[in-house]
Parts: sequence; C-alpha cells; structure tokens
Amino acid sequence: MTNEAIQMVLQTLDQEYGTTKEGFLHYADWQLLLAIMLSAQSTDKQVYEALPGLWNRFTSIEQMAEAPVEEIEEYIRSIGLYKSKAKNMKQCCKQIIDEYDGNVPTTVEELIKLAGVGRKSATLFLADAYDIPGVTVDTHVLRIARRLGWANGKNPVQVEQELMQVLPKDYWNRINFQLIYHGRSVCTARKCHCDQCLLSQWCEKNMN
Repeated sequence: MTNEAIQMVLQTLDQEYGTTKEGFLHYADWQLLLAIMLSAQSTDKQVYEALPGLWNRFTSIEQMAEAPVEEIEEYIRSIGLYKSKAKNMKQCCKQIIDEYDGNVPTTVEELIKLAGVGRKSATLFLADAYDIPGVTVDTHVLRIARRLGWANGKNPVQVEQELMQVLPKDYWNRINFQLIYHGRSVCTARKCHCDQCLLSQWCEKNMN
C-alpha cells in the first residue's frame, strides 16, 4: 500500500470512529492500569459497570494490596476470568508499592514485570495515562492490519514492529481503538462485510 493510500485509510478511520475514545473511570494511575487489566477478554461495558463500586471500596493502592483476594473477587465477579484477575490485581499493587515506591512504572519493560500486565496492556496504559506513543496490537488490530497489507507478522510483537514502521507516529495511539471498533462492527473475525466497509477499496483481502 502506498503512503498516499495509507493516509487515506487513516483519514477515513478518523472520520468514522473519531480520534479520541472514552476512557475507563479512574482517579489514579494504578486504577487505570487495573481497569485495563480487567478489560482483557471482557467487554468494556462489563468493566464500566464494575469500576464505580470497585473504586468506591478501594480508594488507595495500599487498600487493594492488603485486601483479601476473595473480597476483590466480589467486586469484579461479573467480569471474565475474575478469579485470576483479582489475584493479579492484588499482586500487581503489592509490586508497585514494594518495587516502585507506590508509583506505576512508565516503561513497557517495567510494566510487563507486574502481575497480570502483558505487552498490550502496558502499551495501552502508557498511551492512555501519559500519551506516550505506542501501537497496541490485539486480535482486531492484528487481523485487520494483515488484511490491509500493513503487516505480515504472525504474532502481536511482530505486527507491532511492522505498524510502527508503516504508520505515522501521530496515529499510533488511536489506531488500536479505531480498528477495534471496525473489527467489531464490519471486519469481523467470522466474516468480512466488505460491502459495508469504508476501507474496502484499499484492502488487499477484499472478498468482493
């Protein structure tokens, strides 16, 4: 795909899905990190509904670190994989307190050392919390980037590196949520709705 075509795709995504997204409810950086952790393999709606009660109960990182796992579970029971997430949330907060003096680290390398934090969550946190440029690759981004011919990698790390070469840096932080919205509504994993797709004229995998 030419640079001109890439720019046209990016402009189309901006027009269709906007350049900013609704963030998760939080009052501190550690809460944002945990909210992003909760969103893995869960819907945003489930997370949005759970957060008010969770943050009303756990107002400090110390409270979360010291709470019984079973109590944390009660506040996130409606979210997928809630048992393992509750365990990771508690351990993550303990690590931040013990190893980083209560301050959430600000590099991917440090963040992925925390319990329950993968590369995707780390990159997304840095983008949302500090506006640090980074390409967050989930299943939607990986699938659509390959269909558009932007990447050939077989795993998220490979695709992340390819997209950082292809896309202007100004677009890194928003390409994730734009392609998530597009992947949920049009370019789904089960079926490509090419007849409804605003990107079809530039797509290398157009099924029409």
